Amino acid sequence: MKIGICNDHAGVDYKFRLMEYLSGKGYETVNFGTDTTESMDYPDVAHPLAEAVEAGRVDLGIAFCGTGNGMAMSLNKHRNIRAGLAWNEEIGKLVKQHNNANVLVMPARFIPFGEVIRITDAWLGSAFEGGRHQRRIDKIPCR
Repeated sequence: MKIGICNDHAGVDYKFRLMEYLSGKGYETVNFGTDTTESMDYPDVAHPLAEAVEAGRVDLGIAFCGTGNGMAMSLNKHRNIRAGLAWNEEIGKLVKQHNNANVLVMPARFIPFGEVIRITDAWLGSAFEGGRHQRRIDKIPCR
């Protein structure tokens, strides 16, 4: 599985550490984020990640910014992206199980790296439940 990862200046360290962790578990990772802590604009990395997920160049995406909100807002502007913001393991499971999130977003300034690992593992290890959740997902795109 190929996972694209993007980040703004707040998530540089977490991105590199998570890429190493995922590579050790056999995942291929693609870096869509900035590699420096110099201030930058999160949409500049969110949109290329979203486009790669939509085009199938990566299977899933993970994104970091300070609160996670800017990334989630930018990613979710794409019609076929369901970016879910998670700050603990249970939410990491639920954004996959209930929302079939194809991009996981985490707040780099508000959770420790150990939680990033737990959230990522929960998200990757969960399956979409379908059923009533699919009906709701089908209603997300604007008509």
